[in-house]
Order: sequence, then structure tokens, then C-alpha cells
Amino acid sequence: MNCPFKEILSSEEEIREIVGYPSELVMKKGINRLDQHCRNFIALSPLLFVATSDDRGCCDVSPRGDAPGSVLVLDEQYIVIPERPGNRRIDSLRNILLNPAIGLIFLIPGLEETLRVNGKAYVIKDDEILQQMKVRDKQPSLGIGIEVEECFIHCAKAFKRSGLWDSHTWVDQEELPSVPTILSSHVNSAEYTVDIINKGLQESYEKRLY
Repeated sequence: MNCPFKEILSSEEEIREIVGYPSELVMKKGINRLDQHCRNFIALSPLLFVATSDDRGCCDVSPRGDAPGSVLVLDEQYIVIPERPGNRRIDSLRNILLNPAIGLIFLIPGLEETLRVNGKAYVIKDDEILQQMKVRDKQPSLGIGIEVEECFIHCAKAFKRSGLWDSHTWVDQEELPSVPTILSSHVNSAEYTVDIINKGLQESYEKRLY
């Protein structure tokens, strides 16, 4: 398949000619630890996105959601994300084994700015840590431990442009994509009809969140 892009930039200089340079505020806002402001932000966040890549540079972004405060802050340098039951692909965990670099974005509903955290990740099974993240008496069997190297507030422009927190911009329920239909089409197997997939999803959401 022929690439449709005809004007591909290949250097930072070319990009800078178009985009320009960041302000002093942007250049200086990054810190290398979780101060009280960052720790408070994480404590209020019920949703984050985890970015990892393997040793070949193949990337993955995974959403992680739970009650606010589910990400355990050990101190200014280390945090732990509980590994709750999922689809068992373990994309993030496999990537971490090959390449420990990790990037996180923490969100707080209604707040358009986000907190970005970059660092080094480990797949951990420390019982004394994981037992602090029990929910409904169920302890996560694994966690993602992160050594913080950089954190900073990301501006609100993406959320302002998207109107994400404004319910008036949301698509009507009847217009939303049907996830069971999409999965059935992608799997393309007589064993996985839309109805079977829908029942499996509902059972998983109702009985296997933790």
C-alpha cells in the first residue's frame, strides 16, 4: 500500500519552524518528584492512561480506572498501580519487561488540566504493598511499580477543544457504537455472535471487576 503522505518532516528544526518554541513557564514546570500538589491530584483521580512500548518501539496505551486514590503513592519517588482483572493480554506488563520506560496521564472529572508522569516501571508482587489496595476483600495479584522521573501539569486545550466534560457535546445513546457488534465482526467466528459477546461482557463487568 502506497503511503498517502507527501510532505513528511524529518527533523526537529523543520517542526520548530512551524510550531515555534515553548515559553519559560512550559520549560520550567516539570519536576522530578511527586510534591504535595501532584500527590493530591493523584488521590483525586479515578482514571489514568498508561503508555508503554516494547524493545522494538511498538507502543500501547491502556486505560486504568478505579475509585479515586486507587493508585498508591509510597513517597515522592514511587507509586503503584494495581493490576485488576482484565482480558489477560497483559500488553502493558509484557512491554515493561522489555522496556521499563512508562508514561502516565491522570484525569480528574470536570478538570480540564491533566497530570503527566514519566518514569521507570516494574512488575511487582510485593504482598505488603498489594494488600493496601484491596477492594471488596480482593487483593490484586500484581502491580505496576513506578519510579517517578518527571511530572508536570498538561494544559487544558485538548479538553476544551473536545468538550469532553460537557454533556451537551456527547453523542446520543442510540448513536453510540455497539461494542458487541464490533467485536463480533473483528473476531469473525460463528462461535461469537453479538448476543454471546454481549452476555459475556455483561457477566464480566458485573462479576469480575476485582
